[in-house]
Amino acid sequence: MIPRYQTVLFVVLLAASVVMGTVLWHLRDRAHQRLLQDQATAPTQAPAVAPEVQATLYVANDADNSMQPQVLSLPLPSSPNERARAVLSKLLDLYAATGATHPVPGGAGSIAQIFLLPVPQAKGSPADGPELAVINLTGAFVNSHPSGLETETLTVLSLCATLHATLPRVTQVRFLVDGQPRPTLAGHADLTRTYLATEAMPTEGANP
Repeated sequence: MIPRYQTVLFVVLLAASVVMGTVLWHLRDRAHQRLLQDQATAPTQAPAVAPEVQATLYVANDADNSMQPQVLSLPLPSSPNERARAVLSKLLDLYAATGATHPVPGGAGSIAQIFLLPVPQAKGSPADGPELAVINLTGAFVNSHPSGLETETLTVLSLCATLHATLPRVTQVRFLVDGQPRPTLAGHADLTRTYLATEAMPTEGANP
């Protein structure tokens, strides 16, 4: 014979289970109704994308050690940092493509970050003065870059020139690799110096 206290305990536990099941079912039903309501009120239009604008990329050519301007329509964000990264990523994608005039592996993923910093100016100078761009390259890109003075110099100068063409306020460029200074790109091009972006721009009919 089952003791009375066990019978009472069983009934209490059964009742508690029924109550908890009922509460959980109601909570589930409310969550489902809220999800349906959110779906009904959510915007149906696609998220906004950056508008396409014309951008000038200075593409290196190993055949004659030159850089040629190439105008492309690219979806460029409004943020200067994101815009800088977008154009340089496109440039490196061109270099990584089959049949590139300046073949360098890596592509867009070769740029870890880009920082835009104000260049110190005399007191009273306008706030929207020149900027220093710090391009943080990945170690994988640098380690796989072809070695040679000409090819390394073309990579560095084409990055500087493309950046200045897109963001004219960028007048100086420095390079890091995985967030740290590095002496050279692949044994030749100096990465310890500050490059003047305007000097990287090729003059018509001249090599860099």
